[in-house]
Amino acid sequence: MNTLLLSALLLAGLCAAASTPPDTAATSPATPAPRAAGRPGHPWYRPTHLALQTGGGLGMVAAGAGYEFSKSHLEADLLIGYVPKRYAGSTLSLASLKFLYSPFHLPVGEKLQVVPLTVGAYFSYTHGTLNDELKGQYSSDYYWFSTDTRYGPLLGSRVTFLAPPIAATGQPRKISLYYELGSNDLYLASYLNNRNGGLGFGQLLTLALGLKADF
Repeated sequence: MNTLLLSALLLAGLCAAASTPPDTAATSPATPAPRAAGRPGHPWYRPTHLALQTGGGLGMVAAGAGYEFSKSHLEADLLIGYVPKRYAGSTLSLASLKFLYSPFHLPVGEKLQVVPLTVGAYFSYTHGTLNDELKGQYSSDYYWFSTDTRYGPLLGSRVTFLAPPIAATGQPRKISLYYELGSNDLYLASYLNNRNGGLGFGQLLTLALGLKADF
């Protein structure tokens, strides 16, 4: 009798163990850590694109990197520019920061995209301007404007080619050609203060041509 009772208890225990689901916490793979906001697999601190341009008051040639935000509608670029001594009287190096907003992205076919309007602003600092290092040569109020900092508006557009995606992440790449018309605080102040015989409207503008590429 005792043997039958013991056998029944063992059988009930085995059935209960079989009907219990396995511990999913122990057998399922670990939940991956959440990625930083932005592009999949792209660390937040890593720039999204490289930029190379000429003109625009930011150097004969300027190169740098930038970030995209808000589904590529907002951009921030940091550029380092250079002007040889033969073209400026002294060798110039420039550091510039640009902020750009593109409200529209118009697809043209599968691999082409047009951004018809880009607006923004920039700030630049120039090192190496003439007389910068000669302290006391001029009184503090000799120049009414800064000789090494400039800021102003930007207006332009671009054409973007959608390149094959990056193999490691599957992220689509973009290669863009762009132009930007700009001006700066000194040009605008000179124009407004000398409307009669001063700068012409065309002399207010700078032109930049550039290339951007995702990486």
